[in-house]
Amino acid sequence: MGRAVSEAVRSAPGVALAGGFGRSVGEGLVSQATALAAADVVIDFTTAEASAALAAACAARGGPALVIGSTGFDAAQLGAMAEASTRVAILRAANFSLGVNMLLGLVEQAARALGPEAYDIEIFEAHHRRKVDAPSGTALMLAEAAARGRGVALDAVAKRARDGITGPRRPGEIGFSVMRGGGLVGEHSVSFAAEDEILTLSHSAQDRSLFARGAVEAAVWAAGRPPGLYTMMDVLGFE
Repeated sequence: MGRAVSEAVRSAPGVALAGGFGRSVGEGLVSQATALAAADVVIDFTTAEASAALAAACAARGGPALVIGSTGFDAAQLGAMAEASTRVAILRAANFSLGVNMLLGLVEQAARALGPEAYDIEIFEAHHRRKVDAPSGTALMLAEAAARGRGVALDAVAKRARDGITGPRRPGEIGFSVMRGGGLVGEHSVSFAAEDEILTLSHSAQDRSLFARGAVEAAVWAAGRPPGLYTMMDVLGFE
């Protein structure tokens, strides 16, 4: 993703790459301090731990703004970013695809219309073998959208795994299925399964440049914004 974002920045009009940084300074990289001093916005696709630390570093110096595409955050890390957002603009999204963000709206509407008494919800996601967290951030976003549509808290109805003698499915349960393998960029689907029909809404990513272009668009939008927590719904004008 770092390479994809760099390429997207270079091809975007009116945007310049101030520098890239990682765990250490290597070929083509600069120190974090140098990058933060030179940038208006930092695009971050790393890990939850690294992103939370970066948010704190940006907040301590009053900028730059942050666009975060990392996933797998725990409550403490989310709290740290919320605290940092009182001093800098932070736009966080598990997925920067326009198609996925449209899918979120469709899933919420379908969950509202197709009630738990007749329709079970199952979310499937597949990614490359190098992805370290599961379910994916996008799968969790889709589950949150489904839970909102049904007016329930996701934690109360989520079923993360099944193994052994599990018994019958609980009414209203939102289930997850996960695949990891090869070089899969990203597959997500949400199935609404009744006794006599199944409705499946899905999205397939073909190239990582899709997410990189969306992240650059988000960065252009976030530049100069006041402190706060933002999402792609803000960028797209849905909120």
